[in-house]
Formats: sequence, structure tokens, C-alpha cells
Amino acid sequence: MSALDGVPDDAWLVVIDVQEVFTGDSPWAAPRFDHAVAGIERLLPRFTGRTVFTRFVAPERPEGSWTQYYRDWPFALVPGADPLWDLTEPFRTAAADRGDPVVTESTFGKWGTSLQAITGDHPHLVLAGVSTDCCVLSTALAAADAGATVTVVADACAGASDDDHERALAAMRLYAPLVTVV
Repeated sequence: MSALDGVPDDAWLVVIDVQEVFTGDSPWAAPRFDHAVAGIERLLPRFTGRTVFTRFVAPERPEGSWTQYYRDWPFALVPGADPLWDLTEPFRTAAADRGDPVVTESTFGKWGTSLQAITGDHPHLVLAGVSTDCCVLSTALAAADAGATVTVVADACAGASDDDHERALAAMRLYAPLVTVV
């Protein structure tokens, strides 16, 4: 029995922010990034033709609460084309070779008009990526609020820390049956 039993064949895999900025010695590095990558690689074959990758980038000019955020993280105020924001391998190549769309947003949550235009108004989304406690959580809750069915694959996600990862999963479990964590 698979953790994804019951997920319909027309579900979309949304691979959230598997980018260079969340690896290595970056201040935003997710310690278990490689573990999440292994989980995502296991998922990709099931979702051929139904995978979307997302990227987080800094806005050109931060406004509102984002102004203080980027005062705290000035290293990230680089253009969206900077290699810092690139998808990591093997996903950069996989997205290009498979023709998977890439949605770029300057917000933590990736659910919005760009993602919705690809997946439809009320899709079943299978979420994986980083960071569980930020962009995955923000995407899951916004999508569920909009009427999407959301499945989060815990071992295909990585948080800012193991504790943050577990707290985010626990918070998302509170939203059942709109959000399911497997």
C-alpha cells in the first residue's frame, strides 16, 4: 500500500522551491534538503505531465512588511535571474526536459493565479519541497482555502530545522480533511 493510495490520477505534483538558495552554506539552507530531494525524485515518475515546479524570488522593490523582511535578509535582494534562485539539479534539467512549467512568485505561498491557471480552480495538489515551515505551509493553506484538495508528502519536504518541519506538519494536519499529510 502506497502513501499516495487514494490520490487521483489527475492530481498535480507541485514541487516547491527546490532552489540553490536553500542549499549549502546559505543562511536559508534547509538541513535535510537532500532527503527531500530523494523523496521528490521518487514522486516524479508518477506525475509525468502533471508536475509544476515553483521558485521563490525577491521582489524588485519590497513593500509593506516585506521591507523589514529584506532588511533582515539583504543577501537575498538579487534579481530573479540570479543563480541564487535557480532550481537545483536534477530538477532544473528535469523541468526543461519534461516541459514542466515553472511558477515564480515573490511570496511564500505559491497558490495564486499562475499556479491556478495550470492546475485548474479546484485541483488535487500533492505538495513537496522546501521549506515545510514556510513556503509549503503557506501554499497548502492558501490552496485549501481556495477549495483545492491538498496532500503533503512529509518525506519529500524539508524544514528550516527538524523541529520546524514537524511543527509545520502538525499544523497542516489540523486542516484535515482539506489538507492531508502522508
